[in-house]
Amino acid sequence: MADVIMVGTGGQGIILAARIAAEAAARMGYDVKTSEVHGMAQRGGSVVSMVRWGERVFSPLVPRGRADFLLAFEGLEGLRNLHFLKPGGKVILNLYRLDPLPVLRGDADYPEDYADVIGGYAPGTLTLDAAALARESGNPRVASAVMVGALSAYLDFPGDVWEEVIRSLVPARALEANLKGFEAGRRAG
Repeated sequence: MADVIMVGTGGQGIILAARIAAEAAARMGYDVKTSEVHGMAQRGGSVVSMVRWGERVFSPLVPRGRADFLLAFEGLEGLRNLHFLKPGGKVILNLYRLDPLPVLRGDADYPEDYADVIGGYAPGTLTLDAAALARESGNPRVASAVMVGALSAYLDFPGDVWEEVIRSLVPARALEANLKGFEAGRRAG
């Protein structure tokens, strides 16, 4: 069984990333449940997607302290959702910052040390610049494929399963860049 939480902000491709992970697990024969919460996602609001798979899964919601993986597409959202990670769980942290409204207004500060805090909470955190890897793959918009690729490095799902899923879910115009981004993330993991 695996419990995966993907967090970030609207427009980062989190929902597609969760669909790819869920479909890959389903193709491996697992029972899969998913859940997503997105508030004001179109405007950069918080997005949380949960993907659970195993022999039998009864709830789509990952309980506090039970996530095997936390994919933080944005730093502050990673901090806000650390409580889901189980002891020994793995964080995959994208070095991306999107200032929320209170920070933009000057009412709050963005925690500059977010990567250090996350790394201190979860030793072995994989930190990467998904946007840079996406640009190197030919399209800066495929950072979510980079993040899923990094996750795939820790799962025992064959590469051809991931490729089939990506081919089935990603539009043709963005397919090659997504496949390249996925491979870049897989190598980074």
